Amino acid sequence: MYIGLGIVLLVLGLILAFDVITVDLSFINDQALGVILIICGILAIVLSFLWARPRRAANQTVVYRDNGPM
Repeated sequence: MYIGLGIVLLVLGLILAFDVITVDLSFINDQALGVILIICGILAIVLSFLWARPRRAANQTVVYRDNGPM
């Protein structure tokens, strides 16, 4: 779920940083907002990979059976 959010933030940040779409807001710098969104997007993607890794390993169950001497 967070990887999708990271990709969306990254794409929006790249659009604003490279002036693909110019937004005329007097109180916000478009390129600064784009850089902030790029950083947040990369951070969300990295954190989603780090957060999802332990959950995959925790789902594995190892069962040892001792049948005794034969």
